[in-house]
Amino acid sequence: MLNVSRQSTALEDVNYLIVGLGLTGFSVATYLLEHGFRCRIQDTRDIPPYLGQLKSRFEAVDFQGGALAAELIDWAEVIVVSPGLSIRQPELIAAAAAGKTVLGDIELFARLVTKPVIAITGSNGKSTVTTLVGAMIARAQNKVAVGGNIGTAALDLLAQDADYYVLELSSYQLETTTSLRPRVATVLNLCEDHLDRYADYNEYIQAKLHIYHNADLCVSNLDDAATRHDADDLCFSLDPHSDAEFRLIENNGYWLGRGAEAWLKVDQLKLGGRHNWANCLAAMAIACSLGISRTAIVETLREFSGIPHRGQWVAEIESVEWINDSKATNVGAAKASIEGRDRPVILIAGGQSKGADMSVMRATIGERVKRVLLLGEDAARLQQAWDGAAEIECVRDMRAAVQRAHEFARAGDCVLLAPACASFDMYQKFEQRGDDFMQRVRELAHD
Repeated sequence: MLNVSRQSTALEDVNYLIVGLGLTGFSVATYLLEHGFRCRIQDTRDIPPYLGQLKSRFEAVDFQGGALAAELIDWAEVIVVSPGLSIRQPELIAAAAAGKTVLGDIELFARLVTKPVIAITGSNGKSTVTTLVGAMIARAQNKVAVGGNIGTAALDLLAQDADYYVLELSSYQLETTTSLRPRVATVLNLCEDHLDRYADYNEYIQAKLHIYHNADLCVSNLDDAATRHDADDLCFSLDPHSDAEFRLIENNGYWLGRGAEAWLKVDQLKLGGRHNWANCLAAMAIACSLGISRTAIVETLREFSGIPHRGQWVAEIESVEWINDSKATNVGAAKASIEGRDRPVILIAGGQSKGADMSVMRATIGERVKRVLLLGEDAARLQQAWDGAAEIECVRDMRAAVQRAHEFARAGDCVLLAPACASFDMYQKFEQRGDDFMQRVRELAHD
């Protein structure tokens, strides 16, 4: 168990060691240095991406590259670990055992924030729901700050002096957070992910469910028992026959509804796929719990066109639709993305599978996918898991994948990038993978 002290409205005047100088580490270092706290910074890289920016803003930056040295841990009283780094490193386990406090940026944020926080997690859809809730709050003429695991780092949001803070939170961020007291917390859905970092699926689930700790209201998915907190949860469901307060209503088509009231026909949404209907229902539940008006909610849903790299429409070439869902980095997201298409699919997938059971996608591929084009580190593993479900071909890179998809596609098809894997074997981040896909598609369009 990590040693994390109780919540307060200020940070303690102690020695802070920041481990990892990515975007989150840069945010933490900036906050601590701006407010006069003693901090040192360590990164395994000699020149991490944000070091230059930090040194340009502050006269004295105490940075050390290379392995995490015992001298740094001995000096520190609080160790702030970036979410991309495992707290199960032997050095950090030993530090916690020695009485050091090991935490992340969300814990620091929780000790400082004084306005209501809406905390959102889940294996899939959390960026969409976080963005939707933020937009609904803003449409109701409230000041809102949106960030966390998406966009702006949490500590940077405090400068916005918002009425509400809407945070997307990853399991990595939640496992180092104990002081957060959300006004509303939700786990949207759960599926196998990050099993390269957790001992098993149950450990991953428990990290996610930690978001409900100290929450005033818990919003859960009635269709996914693993997301439930207790009988008092406010629930959403895609089942028209469920007793969830927010659910689909069937009446000459499907509607998003509350109770018996049909609010918006799904045909009016710009977002496609049943998984996005569930995301919309979750956002409705959260916004309603905050007192946001039905008008503001419906207008937001009707206008929302999605987030880049998340089911993003790229082009239609010779009556073939091209969709960028690079953010589908696990099997649950990729499966939902495929099932959300209303056309035959040519699937581009592959990358780092993170130890997930790829066979769970086999039935969906057999039913919905014409051909699979695989690339990246675990292409052979995916090919073995899906062998016989569809025609499968391994390709060397994204350019080859797009070219082969173009050759196979026929009018009425959908070429879908839904990798079911992380991108780090070939790209710095999933956005770069999606940008590469879109660039190759645009090259086709201009041939």
